[in-house]
Amino acid sequence: MGNDVLDDVIGWRDGHIIALDQTALPHRVSVLRIATVDQLVDAIAALVVRGAPLLGVAGALGVALAVRQGEREGWDAGRLDAEVKRIADARPTAVNLRREVIAIAAVIPDGAAAVEAAALKVRDTANEVSLRLSERGAALLVEECGAGPLKVHTHCNTGALACLGWGSALGVIRALRDRGALAHVIADETRPLLQGSRLTAWELGQLGIEHYLAVDGAGPFLISRGHADAVIVGADRVAANGDVANKIGTYSLALAARRAGIPFVVAAPESTIDEATASGADIPLELRADEEVTSFQGVRAAPEGTRALNYAFDITPAELVTAIVTENRVIRPLRRP
Repeated sequence: MGNDVLDDVIGWRDGHIIALDQTALPHRVSVLRIATVDQLVDAIAALVVRGAPLLGVAGALGVALAVRQGEREGWDAGRLDAEVKRIADARPTAVNLRREVIAIAAVIPDGAAAVEAAALKVRDTANEVSLRLSERGAALLVEECGAGPLKVHTHCNTGALACLGWGSALGVIRALRDRGALAHVIADETRPLLQGSRLTAWELGQLGIEHYLAVDGAGPFLISRGHADAVIVGADRVAANGDVANKIGTYSLALAARRAGIPFVVAAPESTIDEATASGADIPLELRADEEVTSFQGVRAAPEGTRALNYAFDITPAELVTAIVTENRVIRPLRRP
């Protein structure tokens, strides 16, 4: 993947946010200029900007954007607070977004330059965290499974597009490849918005990593037939007890991994662990529009009036998680009997 593309995943340029439009991939690389809070909130809601760690960076830069817009338009403190809160609320499940918005908002009294510097530090830190997490995760999988080469199953998109740097789960996969410990990757397509087929397959192709695409419903069966030595996924929030919120479809992979006796590993930065949330039952789960399921590429795929249960995320209980790997540590929520 070219560095020029990575540089534009998200950044700050001349007082506005630049971001890669992840809905345009893999067919075209389109970089957007986001100049207002309205534009940022819309981009987050539409998954133009997505991925828990990347949302944290977007939230941090969004505070800087709000301060700039407020200066241009003469907002008072109440209006600025309200606009900052809109950014924090744009997606409820991923804890990184709200956490970084709150952290950078605390710098507002120090002025626009200080806010921008603090926001850019969040971006730089995300890159560094990703590399450390990737190496730690690869070492863990080699410890769990042997030197390989390993067949790895993953879900959704957890690479540079979602996290910067090398990514989280996809970063671990990349580190395995660099160790000579990777055979190939099976990537779920990730319905209904196809982050696996559009984004993960694109990133793996850019990296020259052998991979196969599978429909979501096939994942557990493929695991049962020995097509994976381990499952590794990212997370949008990890509760204090080790329950994990991640893209819908993750829970079934965890059940399949337990049945097959292979590791189910979650790769996520420390910023995704939410000690203030006791368990998965307390994590708000985003319910998205029916049309994402009842239509496909603008064409109706279900009878008129069909309603959908379009949860964006599910909860994997801690008892199914072999380990959570962060940039700093390996957490084993409950050792399997």
